[in-house]
Amino acid sequence: MDGSGIANTNTGSVYEEGALKVHKLTPMEVIFTIVGCGIGSGCLGTAYSARLAGFPVITFWLIVSGILTLCSMYYVAESALRTKKLVQLPGLAERYVGTTGRFLIFLAVVINSISCLIAYFNGSGNIINQMLGIPNWMGTFIFLIPAAIVTWFGLKAVGVAGKYMSILMAIMVIILTVASLASKDAEVSRLVVSNWKYAVPIFNVAAFSYIGQYLVPDLARGLSHDPKKLAPSLLIGQIIVAALLILVPLGCFVVNPANEITQVATIAWGEAIGLWAFFVANIFALIAMFTSFCPITQTLISNIVDFFNFKSDEAVKTRLPIMIIIIGIPLFLTLSGMVGFVDAIYFSGTFAAAIMAILPIIMVRRARKTGDIEPEWNCGKLASWPIQGIIIIMYGGTIIYAILGAFGILPAGW
Repeated sequence: MDGSGIANTNTGSVYEEGALKVHKLTPMEVIFTIVGCGIGSGCLGTAYSARLAGFPVITFWLIVSGILTLCSMYYVAESALRTKKLVQLPGLAERYVGTTGRFLIFLAVVINSISCLIAYFNGSGNIINQMLGIPNWMGTFIFLIPAAIVTWFGLKAVGVAGKYMSILMAIMVIILTVASLASKDAEVSRLVVSNWKYAVPIFNVAAFSYIGQYLVPDLARGLSHDPKKLAPSLLIGQIIVAALLILVPLGCFVVNPANEITQVATIAWGEAIGLWAFFVANIFALIAMFTSFCPITQTLISNIVDFFNFKSDEAVKTRLPIMIIIIGIPLFLTLSGMVGFVDAIYFSGTFAAAIMAILPIIMVRRARKTGDIEPEWNCGKLASWPIQGIIIIMYGGTIIYAILGAFGILPAGW
């Protein structure tokens, strides 16, 4: 039943459908949607971005940013569970922060999503070029067409595809890591070399790898029939993401000198182990980008529908033009060579991650005062001021660093 004691018979939950339709997800599908989104272009760029800082630095930041992002995701989850009408992140921000919050969150979602798609189009074209010897643009389209088809069928299709592909990815990363450690060229001593001078900008790339706050309302929508399972699913998904994110640079640093690590890490990583590993590593990379492309594109579609108050995210006359625009823009920027792989990750991680980490602090505090529903689960002490203060300092500081770094006042990360 809802806050007034009336059950919603359409969805079987206390929550109401709006323009965004409810398609039930299982906890496993939620977990692997998080995994699929987290193991994408971010994991492929961490080794390159950290080549001057070293493996200890990127590992430290992957753990820290993973914990802080999970807290932020919990704030969004609690805010969503306290709100009767199922809306996207901009809708939640408008409800609890106001028009400015709605605009900032929507801008962050768009910037991050477009940056992700640029990274996927750059990375997939580069990988397929290395594997098949065809032009980069052709490789990009080979990746794009099936990914767009899965996305077209919506959240449920994305969840099902992500579940099986994410399991396959995890197996492949473990095999490659073991092969790296067993390689005749392995130098474990590289794993302890560090230069903390470059630590701050590396946090931005680590933060990008975890950005998933904008997924949470979609996942809350999918689990609105059993909301108490949302938080455990987010936690399990985030733990798996953290483990896999650490294994990728570990494998790269063990078998590659820092100056030989490529922007798309799996290219040099696979070459260093052997021909079989080259193909396994790069198939993993393509799957990683595929499983991220689908939920990120789907979520961007539903954000646009929610932001502009369109009637439905499933109507062809709405969904088709939105997909053409949100795929066309990053595709043009990629094929024109205007934006590179790691640059897209860095700037997205800086600004989008900061907005999506900080604004949910305000959202959850106001949702506790003015929300519609007292949910079965809440963040508890994870929403205390000491933790939220750390999030504000960390993510706010990265914006200042990025601006000063762009003017050459502070060192860039790579």
